[in-house]
Amino acid sequence: MTTGPGRRSSTFTRLLRHGFTDPSAAEQLLDLDDLTSVRSDPVLLEALGATADPDLALRGLVRLVEAEEEGERQVLLDTLITAKPLRDRLLGVLGASEALGDHLARHPRDWQALVTYEAVDLHPGVAEFERGLADAVDPDSLRVAYRRCMLTLAARDVCGTTGIAQTAAELADLATATLRAALAIARTAAPEDAAQCRLAVVAMGKCGGHELNYVSDVDVIFVGEARDGVEEHKAMQAATRLAAHMMRICSETTAEGTIWEVDANLRPEGRNGPLVRTLSSHLAYYQRWAKTWEFQALLKARAVAGDPELGQEYVDAVSPLVWQAADRENFVPDVQKMRRRVVDNIPVDRIERELKLGPGGLRDVEFAVQLLQLVHGRSDASLHSGTTLEALRALAEGGYVGRADAAQLDEAYRFLRSMEHRIQLYRLRRTHLVPEDEADLRRLGRSLGMRTDPVAELNKAWRRHASVVRRLHEKIFYRPLLDAVAQLAPGESRLSTKAAAIRLEALGYADPAAALRHLEALSSGVSRKAAIQRTLLPVLLGWFADSADPDAGLLGFRKVSDALGKTPWYLRLLRDEGAAAENLARVLSAGRLAPDLLMRAPEAVAILGDPEGLTPRTREHLEQEVLAAVGRAGDAESAIAVVRGVRRRELFRTTAADLIGSYGTEDSPAEQDHGALVDRVGSAVTDLNAATIAGALRAAVREQWGDTLPTRFAVIGMGRFGGHELSYGSDADVLFVHRPREGVSDEEASRAANAVVGEMRRLLQLPTADPPLLIDADLRPEGKTGPMVRTLKSYGAYYRRWSLVWESQALLRAEHMAGDEELGRDFIELVNPLRYPAEGLGDDAVREIRRLKARMESERMPRGADPTLHAKLGRGGLSDVEWTVQLTQMQHGWAEPGLRTTRTREALAAACAAELIPAEDVQMLDEAWVLATRVRNAVMLVRGRSGDTFPSDPREMAAVGRYLGYEPGHVGDMLDDYRRITRRARAVVEERFYGAVV
Repeated sequence: MTTGPGRRSSTFTRLLRHGFTDPSAAEQLLDLDDLTSVRSDPVLLEALGATADPDLALRGLVRLVEAEEEGERQVLLDTLITAKPLRDRLLGVLGASEALGDHLARHPRDWQALVTYEAVDLHPGVAEFERGLADAVDPDSLRVAYRRCMLTLAARDVCGTTGIAQTAAELADLATATLRAALAIARTAAPEDAAQCRLAVVAMGKCGGHELNYVSDVDVIFVGEARDGVEEHKAMQAATRLAAHMMRICSETTAEGTIWEVDANLRPEGRNGPLVRTLSSHLAYYQRWAKTWEFQALLKARAVAGDPELGQEYVDAVSPLVWQAADRENFVPDVQKMRRRVVDNIPVDRIERELKLGPGGLRDVEFAVQLLQLVHGRSDASLHSGTTLEALRALAEGGYVGRADAAQLDEAYRFLRSMEHRIQLYRLRRTHLVPEDEADLRRLGRSLGMRTDPVAELNKAWRRHASVVRRLHEKIFYRPLLDAVAQLAPGESRLSTKAAAIRLEALGYADPAAALRHLEALSSGVSRKAAIQRTLLPVLLGWFADSADPDAGLLGFRKVSDALGKTPWYLRLLRDEGAAAENLARVLSAGRLAPDLLMRAPEAVAILGDPEGLTPRTREHLEQEVLAAVGRAGDAESAIAVVRGVRRRELFRTTAADLIGSYGTEDSPAEQDHGALVDRVGSAVTDLNAATIAGALRAAVREQWGDTLPTRFAVIGMGRFGGHELSYGSDADVLFVHRPREGVSDEEASRAANAVVGEMRRLLQLPTADPPLLIDADLRPEGKTGPMVRTLKSYGAYYRRWSLVWESQALLRAEHMAGDEELGRDFIELVNPLRYPAEGLGDDAVREIRRLKARMESERMPRGADPTLHAKLGRGGLSDVEWTVQLTQMQHGWAEPGLRTTRTREALAAACAAELIPAEDVQMLDEAWVLATRVRNAVMLVRGRSGDTFPSDPREMAAVGRYLGYEPGHVGDMLDDYRRITRRARAVVEERFYGAVV
């Protein structure tokens, strides 16, 4: 086959045409003496070219021929050329599996297992595989026989003689025969143990479901009973030794490799429980202790080896428990937890290559099918199948899954399983990762029949099928619910009303009957609105079910749709099924505040569809909008109505951003920096309230004086308002200050200032359905008995002569918020020496601050409140942290510029930077303050009214937990974490505030 320099042989060209990627190496192999008789036969090249990897197939063939005894080599080659079935099978396996090529090189006579082509050979069952393993007497011979059986099975697979479902079933049957052979070897090795006990092996997982992979752990459960006259504990010890030996025979690596791991961790108590239990012990555990996922696993239980009667007794005994699982008390929260895709443990660089656990992967299909079986199988025995595709077909035939959805899932599942099988077959290794190497992808694509551009075709098909699964994974739970109420296709199987209610209840809906009424109202009819909502509702219902209050989410959606259903832009927003729809679902089902705001102005839903819609507006932008609206209004009350509308809209924007950031979405994970969330809310609500007060001030002035008030007037923010730390339900603590304009008498200026304050308060307190903005001026000099507004001079005189230490402390939060900016700056300059006294506080002042704090703790805590769970006044709560920070500011603010801030977290960071408080203590104080603030925000978001303690209603408590990042069923963990974090913070307060360390 040699040619002149620079020229390629005709064989080289033919090899390229037949799919070889390394024609030069292939030419050299074909030139070997052992292939002399077949190298020029076109049948060989055609057959090699039809394999998944012609290069691999040729290398495997050469190794096999070289391994054969000389007298047998020609027999092999002659049979290869003359017998097409053998040729296709042998070369097909060699081109798809390097591991089986290795086996044939070690055991060259095994190629003859591929020669027979009888009818029984096409569809072998457990009996045929048992015959194939019959001569195995030890672990090594069992491995060889197992590989020989797998060789014939893989040959049928790669040649297309069997489909994916049949291949998976055959692999399960081969595993069954192997478990029986391994148990027989173990019994032969310990006949005295075998004589003492009955032992049954029950397959679980994919083996139990008759859908095993090429390389997969074989999940089992062992059931044992004593034989007559044998004490139970001795029988269980004997059964345990037999079971453990059987597992080692299959799992251990010998000179012939391994078969697969036998995994018994699905047994009661997992790896901590006994390996073998009696039937009564199994039942006692399942009836008392088992969790929902354990019943889900039992769906696939199947007796496969050992004592057949005992195994069947076990299956018959646990089966009723499986179908009663949906009646258990914790079924709904368990389902909610199980429905969430667990991908956190998959490395980021691998998640996109995960066939099984990644988004749109095999587990999504399997879980959805199993969950629907658990929900509906208690009343429909046709769903009692352990095989995914059979169960999916039964669900479709019963109307539990839409036929079109079931067909798409079936096709996608078969494709993904085929990919998984071919990936594992190559080296017979347990993996669910799609390879990255180009050669591996090419072989994989060709093995699935893609020949034009295998890599591109494979990636396209894989992404398409994964996308189908990802899209349908949630929809299949809900689309039949719509069919049940809309009834648009007469004659098709559909859920009964009772079955629909059962499914809704299982998915977390507390009032299934009301939910069905809402679904009927939303989806019935032939209007464009109903059609779009039928498309969107299956997705929305899943998002609602992922919340603490699905019923509220669905009711809210109905209300919004009733209000906006005829608005073209709203229908377009829904049709998108993108971020806007998911954001709307999160907002509507997370509590009362955000939906209440939205119901008063449904058009604000457009915010959720704008990429920048959740970004808070700046104070400058808000003030500009508010003041312009006031300028256009006819009178003060009309003006304040517009201002309130802006506030309502912006409060909705803030709450929506907070909820979506806390919950996360499918495309955007939950915000992990909780401090940043708190800061955003505090700043946004503060800026919004400052703009609202500025609008009220402008409206009050214009009503009586036009554009110019006889006195300069400013509003100073105090407390959380001045600290930019407002929560949703906080009052606005303020001081009012004025300075007469030139030529205006003090009396006239005072009357005007007081009139403005009175009008502002009246306007902001007008009856309305909007959240109120209450102005609290009780921190003014002389408190409630003092004048509501003073001149700057009057403030100066009071503070010089009468100011108490608590007033200086309160002024730490003072910041100009509205009105005359120059006057605001002058006020801040006036109070700076008070709040940051030169050389710090004297001992008497420090003692007075501590005394006031101790008195507040004892007198202001509400009666009956748990001091360990009160966010404001409780142990390690807001008050503890803030007083500790403020004492530090008053002691050291004169010398440390960073401490001269109204914001608690900024002051904490500055104290750490100045080494006034150790970093560890700062971290504990900051964590507690952020958590307590989030609790207050959560209570307002969930209940629609402010509160400083966790709610007592279980559903409201669960909603607070979800906002704080706790999964359903983990409310106890939330309270424990809150107590732990605040307890640590209180220890710091005891040292830093009540001790001498300041």
